[in-house]
Amino acid sequence: MQRAVPTALLALLLLLLPAASALGTPAPTPTVELSASQAGKGGDLTVSGAGWRAKTLLILLICGKSSPGTGVIGGTNSCANADGRAVTTDSRGVFDKKLPVAEPPEPCPCVVHVATVTGEQQVVDAEFVVAGHPTAPLPEQTGDGRLAVLAPTRLQGASGLLVLFGAPPSRTLEFTVGNLGTTPVKDPVFQVGTAHGVFAPQWEEQQWRGTIKPGAKARIELPVRLAAGAHGDYAVSVKYGGKVVAEQPWGVGRPWGVTVFWILLALVVPTALFRIGMAVVDRVRPPGSRHARRTGRARPPASPSTTTAALPWFTPDSAPSENRTDRPTTKGHS
Repeated sequence: MQRAVPTALLALLLLLLPAASALGTPAPTPTVELSASQAGKGGDLTVSGAGWRAKTLLILLICGKSSPGTGVIGGTNSCANADGRAVTTDSRGVFDKKLPVAEPPEPCPCVVHVATVTGEQQVVDAEFVVAGHPTAPLPEQTGDGRLAVLAPTRLQGASGLLVLFGAPPSRTLEFTVGNLGTTPVKDPVFQVGTAHGVFAPQWEEQQWRGTIKPGAKARIELPVRLAAGAHGDYAVSVKYGGKVVAEQPWGVGRPWGVTVFWILLALVVPTALFRIGMAVVDRVRPPGSRHARRTGRARPPASPSTTTAALPWFTPDSAPSENRTDRPTTKGHS
């Protein structure tokens, strides 16, 4: 009986050991492998990856002005977006996809940029050379200055009346940053991205004018503008140094003024055409029919005249002279 207890405890420990080791195992790091390190425009490149989240949508792009160390400088504006591809990882977090080789809008050094579209962001940049594409040195880093967001971001502003009729919604993104480095940061460049739903953000570079000394703080205000007619749930992100430092949701209402305009147009135009058509018909129809339409009854036909015009030498109320009885008598005759 005494030996049975240690045996049962040993069996229980053997059952719990795999679970404990699984809990302590860190999440795998996503990796990307390329079938070739260099290719020319028009060719194909096979991109493989492992260690990604299972059943996750990824975007594959060839980007210029980039390196694995600095990331994609300029965001997706530096990438060949029209020739990008999307792929979904399997249940093990593995994918394999062919990517056409295209020239990005920015010169090399280039990378194959792989990033998640939904959920927590995962990004891997693999070095790649686009044969025949121009090259240029990357921008120099500005010393040891490091900026960090110290306060939550806020979207300031309100939609005007024209936004209800499809005008582009706009806001001002405000946040506070502090310089945690040892050197000043002059005119820092931020990347502001707007994402709609599950789609990847569209990044745009914006430069803030000013100098932030070591240990100092600064209030940053950057304009954010959406496309005309935009509505729905958006997310505004701020990236600095290749890393997302702040995110802010933005709910944009539907432009109901456009809907009301089209409804009124659908009612007014047919009514106006009907009135114009009736006016034309009223002008071309005969006069009698026009009178009947206006009064609601037909005009009676004109009766022939029963009066006879008197002759100039005949007066009806006068008699001939020989029939008159009141002739004058001649005085002096018997």
